Amino acid sequence: MKILHVLPTVDPQGGGPMEGVRQRGLRLLEMGHRVEIVTLDDPAACFLACFPLPVHALGPSSRGYLYNPRLVPWLMAHARDYDAVVVNGLWQYHGYATWRALTRLGLPYYVFTHGMLDPWFKKTYPLKHLKKWLYWPWAEYRVLRDAAGVLFTSEEERLQARRSFWLYRARERVVAYGTAQPPQDAERLREGFLAAHPQLRGKRIVLFLSRIHEKKGCDLLLQAFAAEAAADPSLHLVMAGPDQGGLQAGLQAQAAAAGIADRVCWPGMLAGDAKWGAFHAAEVFALPSHQENFGIAVAEALGCGLPVLISDKVNIWREIEADGAGIVAPDTLEGTRRSLQQWLALTPLRRAEFRQHATAAFRRRYSVDAMAVSLLGVLDAGNPRPAPNEVTA
Repeated sequence: MKILHVLPTVDPQGGGPMEGVRQRGLRLLEMGHRVEIVTLDDPAACFLACFPLPVHALGPSSRGYLYNPRLVPWLMAHARDYDAVVVNGLWQYHGYATWRALTRLGLPYYVFTHGMLDPWFKKTYPLKHLKKWLYWPWAEYRVLRDAAGVLFTSEEERLQARRSFWLYRARERVVAYGTAQPPQDAERLREGFLAAHPQLRGKRIVLFLSRIHEKKGCDLLLQAFAAEAAADPSLHLVMAGPDQGGLQAGLQAQAAAAGIADRVCWPGMLAGDAKWGAFHAAEVFALPSHQENFGIAVAEALGCGLPVLISDKVNIWREIEADGAGIVAPDTLEGTRRSLQQWLALTPLRRAEFRQHATAAFRRRYSVDAMAVSLLGVLDAGNPRPAPNEVTA
């Protein structure tokens, strides 16, 4: 097949949607398929040179909504060159433009929501939700209603999506999601990371690796760590990720006020060997998110044999708990602290069992092979299109 993904950006700081497209695309290439990307990025953006798949960058685009008058004409001219078109994400112009172009052409398209219909956003940002309502009926509602398939990465995500907007029609599909097998030369990667951060050598590392963002529960993790740090002087917390919301300075002040500033490392965004070295150097991965559609970093941690401490707002929490690959708790200070306490109370033998379960869970559920095959199954079945089921949230 020849597949076109439509994204607002392929900037690596964009998080999971971009990474999922990249990982799946590379595996599909190995399987003999062709994958291309059209984005609203500025063609001069430096990160485009590093992206491993063909990219058609049509920017620059307007800020915020990323309106771009070139996207609809480009799709009208080129959409027939592809066997399938997949929109990634909602609430920006790329989805509406795809709807406009492909409905005119009479061609099917698919939408990955990537958790962007989670009702958490409605509760947390009521003013933004009201703004979304202003164009939901004429834009995103139509994008989802007319898609050949609206794709979710877990049953939890599919069910949560129905609660966001009462006007909701979608041909719902749950597909596998995951990432490529991480590099396994753990000793080399670990040593490289520790050489760059010598203060962490010989320490028990709790790793957070995601965006520094309010929905990720960074403040909860810092408070929970501060409460438990006295129990073991060798405990250190690594808070790795891009500071997209401008929160890091406040979090660092929080750590200083709690007396743990010298036990928290802030390496910024990690990529390549530095990222994998952090996973292999850590004892456990922590992500107490208030909302997480999937969490590519969770799958990457499991692929490195690293158990996870996650909240029950990470949509794959049921699978993690069932597989014994981590500890799940509510996205509260009490829950975050309890999961950390439970981990620290484990014997070395039990921690080793968790690591074995983490590796097994990755292979069974979150490999890029499963992800690629699952998507192909949906795209191959794109016609005939079934009648939509109307669901009112």
